Amino acid sequence: MSETSAVPPHKIIGVAVIWNDQEQILIDRRRPEGVMGGLWEFPGGKIEPGETVEECIQREIYEELGIEIEVREHLITIDHTYTHLRVTLTVHQCCLLTGIPQPLECDEIRWVNLDELEEFAFPQANSQIISALKGSRRVGEAREAGEAEEIKLLTTDN
Repeated sequence: MSETSAVPPHKIIGVAVIWNDQEQILIDRRRPEGVMGGLWEFPGGKIEPGETVEECIQREIYEELGIEIEVREHLITIDHTYTHLRVTLTVHQCCLLTGIPQPLECDEIRWVNLDELEEFAFPQANSQIISALKGSRRVGEAREAGEAEEIKLLTTDN
């Protein structure tokens, strides 16, 4: 008699890192019932057949939060296996276009600064999203510093 381990189901999920004009990120807390209940997350959901990742993200955000967003650049793709589920998270940077976020399919929503994210309990796979956000911020700051230095050199050479 051979033992076979069950392969967990695989979900492909579009995830939004939604920024507002104050450079804050929108997070939501999962409802307490169900798997990973009560944890915070970046909003998103399962990609439907025939749907692009960008279409999925826009649809899910409208359904879950009642807002319209612009899906921008890809941030990271994460493959993660929990004991009960395998997920592929395709994460995009997004910005709020219209509406006020409402907790339509979650317990609570919050706008937080990037440095505050570590104060919240997220599912394990989300830690890579936070690391990618912090890494992209450092790259952006270095690029801005380099551009400022270049402008300074150009203006002082005259």
